[in-house]
Parts: sequence; structure tokens; C-alpha cells
Amino acid sequence: MNILIVEDEEIAAKKLIKTLAVVEPLATVVGVTSSIWETVAWLRANGPGQPLAPDLILMDIELADGQSFQIFKEIDVTSSVIFTTSYDEYAIKAFKVNSIDYLLKPIQTDELEAALAKFYRLKPAPQPAKSDSPLNVENLIQELQQKLQPKEYRQRFLVTYAHKLITVDTQQIAYFFSDNKMNQFKTIDGRKIVIDYTLDELETMLNPSHFFRINRSFLVSVNSVDQIQPYFGNRLALHLKPALDKEVIVSREKLTPFKDWMGK
Repeated sequence: MNILIVEDEEIAAKKLIKTLAVVEPLATVVGVTSSIWETVAWLRANGPGQPLAPDLILMDIELADGQSFQIFKEIDVTSSVIFTTSYDEYAIKAFKVNSIDYLLKPIQTDELEAALAKFYRLKPAPQPAKSDSPLNVENLIQELQQKLQPKEYRQRFLVTYAHKLITVDTQQIAYFFSDNKMNQFKTIDGRKIVIDYTLDELETMLNPSHFFRINRSFLVSVNSVDQIQPYFGNRLALHLKPALDKEVIVSREKLTPFKDWMGK
């Protein structure tokens, strides 16, 4: 089986190649492209009937020069496609045409193995749907691009402080926490303010690049993390700024995503 990898991160592409070697050692990676236009040119040069024509494409959604859906507008993609993405909120269950599955990054061996098994079950590759089908490529692209519009995150909160209503920008907030069934946040200048939202609600409102839920009781800003120390039970203890008179522990299940978040 010939496989084309469309991935603009070199490390991710190399890791995917290694994972493929374990899951499907008989597969041949015939090419790696990193942009929309490089992929279009490659597919035009290696179309059906050519020695390197791919049976399957592993395609990242977000490429350096745009979303990979543009590829489908430029060329008729006859290969089956497995999309990869870092964004689990994308409703990619609609893929019924060229795409046979999608994988969330970081790609796990067992998930890739299951996707390839699905590819073999569906051979020969499904044909493009008719133009009036709600599941044709054009409609699919439009549907997904709507879902891929940048999400607007909360910029400020209206709260009560010192018997007055004030607005607090999210950039001024160091962390949110739950204490004695009361949800609060602490600002970078040390003010402690009660808020009416639950941490679950706040987690959906705040930019995940700036705030991270480290456990059931804490949602911290990346700028509030002063020190990180090992903690028993394969966990981490955080020293936040401004300081708080209680332990702040990264839960075991949040350990790996927290490290990834801090390292971005």
C-alpha cells in the first residue's frame, strides 16, 4: 500500500512514519508534503496509474499555508483520506466521501491501527458522491470550514468587588479556583473576587492557550505559574503568583497535557 503524508511539522511527520512502520510494515510512504500547493503539485504528478499514486493519504487539516480542504478544490483527490487534527471539537464524523476516518494528535498507535483496519474494510476506496449529495466533498469542506472559524473567547468579566460592579480583563486574572463550594479568581495584583460561573463553564469561555484546568479545583493562567516541582503519586506541585495559601497540584490525568501546554 502506498501512503502519502501531508504534514507541515517535521517532527510530527517523522513520528507518524515510525508509527506506520510498526502498525503496517508493508506500507510504503511514497511522499511527504507540507503545504497545500506542494500537495496539489505532488498529486498531479502522481495521479491514478502512476507508480507512486497513493492508496491512502494521511492529511493534517491545518497546514502552514491554510486548511488542507483547499486541496480538494484544486484537484480531484481519488485516494482515501485519513485526516489528522489537534482539535477535538471539530465534528469530523461527517466524513463519508474520500475520507474514511480522522485521528486526533498526538496520534496513538492503536488508533492508527484501527483507522488502517477501517481502510482495508472499505476497499475499494469509495467514489466521490454525486453533486446533489449532502455529503459530497464541496459540501463537506463548507461544513467543516464553518466549524473551523476562530472561536471568540471571553475578554472580560463583570463582577462585584468592594460593593461595586467592576470589569476585569482576563489578562489581569492569574487563576480561577474553587474553595468551599465558592468559585473565585485572583488577579495578578492580588485581589480575590467571587465569580458566578463554574469552573466547567469557565473552561469553555477562556482561551486554552492562556488558561489550563490542572484539576477539578484550579484553572490557571500560563503567566501565573512561578515554579513547578515533582509531587508524590506521579503528580506536580505548582507555586503560583500571586501566592495562595493552599497546595496547588496537577492531577495525574492532566500531567502530560499540562506539560505539553507549558511547552508550547
